Amino acid sequence: MLQQTQVSTVIPYYERFMRSFPTVRHLAKAPEQRVLKVWEGLGYYSRARNLRQGAQVICRKHGGEIPSERTDLLRIPGIGEYTASAILSIAFNQHLPVYDGNVRRVLARLTAQAATPQNLRKQSRIREVLETWIARTASPGSLNQALMELGQTVCTPKSPHCDRCPISRCCLARIQGKQALFPAPKKRPPVPHYNVAVGIIHIHGRVVIQKRPSSGLLGGLWEFPGGKIEAGETPETAVRRELWEELNLRVDPLSKLPKVEHAYSHFSVTLHPFLCRPRGRSRRPLPQRARWVPLTDLRRFPFPSANRKIFAELDRVLS
Repeated sequence: MLQQTQVSTVIPYYERFMRSFPTVRHLAKAPEQRVLKVWEGLGYYSRARNLRQGAQVICRKHGGEIPSERTDLLRIPGIGEYTASAILSIAFNQHLPVYDGNVRRVLARLTAQAATPQNLRKQSRIREVLETWIARTASPGSLNQALMELGQTVCTPKSPHCDRCPISRCCLARIQGKQALFPAPKKRPPVPHYNVAVGIIHIHGRVVIQKRPSSGLLGGLWEFPGGKIEAGETPETAVRRELWEELNLRVDPLSKLPKVEHAYSHFSVTLHPFLCRPRGRSRRPLPQRARWVPLTDLRRFPFPSANRKIFAELDRVLS
């Protein structure tokens, strides 16, 4: 959960997740949709799917026990070099370094090395420092966690709290007064923005929702059908086209609901939702991944955050 997400955000999700799935076996047996619903709102949903798949592998191949061998861990979905090192050092006291963004920042400032992913030589020098420390300590897990915590709470990216740092006296960046230069700043690409037309197809207290493919962005979640507005299209034209292409349904937009703005980690969206009615037979068969559901059941399904912002408006206009 802490991958790409701050501790303060994770804590309530972690507590809810552990109440729902207190053991590896509980998680392994849980339906994917239930796992995604409990995870709903935390983002990066591939983490939830990998956790469930990983629990199934652990139960099937390791008797429900987390393996202590690196090769076994790396065969579990969602576990790479970083996560394997964290598990083995913290849970099994193995002498392995955990090299995340917080640790890289602490060591870059400590050694005054402007390490970047492109500068492999300086990266290697920083890693060597960490590996030396890990090899010499009796508690590698504690050291790894201490460095991660130091980077998160004290040696922060901006305005580090050097007055509270327990190793500030030997920090070359602080001594030189150049904390802001280490590690070298990364050039971030511009965040793309998408305008999306969304159709809430409504009749007799039921609406159409569709499930996103299990792999890929927001995989396995449900959403109101629609898609990106193409150049030269109006939102109303786009919603008619998308619902025909996706669901083979001709619709009459009844009214436009307020726009929804939402920023995800790597992109932002503006949703243009429309209340719609299908032309002709309301029970026309839908594609397999779409279904009619009672409006009162919407909150039982895991939805992306942007779609969930529409719920309150639907309660207002359709209740």
